[in-house]
Amino acid sequence: MRLSVDDLACRRSGRRVFAGLTFALGPGEALAVTGRNGAGKSSLLAILSGRLRPDAGRIAVDGVGELTLPECLHAVGHRDGLKSALTAGENLAFAQRMLGAPRLAPRDALDRLGLGHAHDLPVAYLSAGQRRRVALARLLVCHRPLWLLDEPTAALDTASQAVLAALMAVHRAGGGLVIAATHQALGLDGALELRIGQDAAEPAVEDAAEAEDWL
Repeated sequence: MRLSVDDLACRRSGRRVFAGLTFALGPGEALAVTGRNGAGKSSLLAILSGRLRPDAGRIAVDGVGELTLPECLHAVGHRDGLKSALTAGENLAFAQRMLGAPRLAPRDALDRLGLGHAHDLPVAYLSAGQRRRVALARLLVCHRPLWLLDEPTAALDTASQAVLAALMAVHRAGGGLVIAATHQALGLDGALELRIGQDAAEPAVEDAAEAEDWL
């Protein structure tokens, strides 16, 4: 899969969030999206996921046949997107049925994140860090070549951050792509960096507002 973005712009509530973003990724490559709060990192990922329309620019994807970009990606955002009344395993089984292209069984995916013991526990009983790991386990239950991750290490301890870094490395080694919005190092060796700036004359939308369009 190859992804190219040319002269992308975003406007929220009549304000320009960013403009002129251009980058390209090929198999095995990663992009770390950085910038201060409100610069538009979450908005960029929301545009790529199809949840937000760009104000201008072009997004093109090659090597995926007739699939659209949203059909080629996993997205893990600020909110975990989990049903609290369902068990961790049930949440992942639902995601697998909905997304298609099954890969690992839910229990095996949870094992990879060190949460095999939580397979039959309602998500409501889990800590913030455990819920985050369940959300990240969705990356493993279905095969999709592009991973969009918004602050993926939020609520994760050091050991879990290392596990995530290893999973991203394996994904990239198989030709997968990773785009991650982050304020800290993620262990993405050789990743490109896209720093989103901000025009002081046009205040950007706050991250909390951005997150409403991004799960």
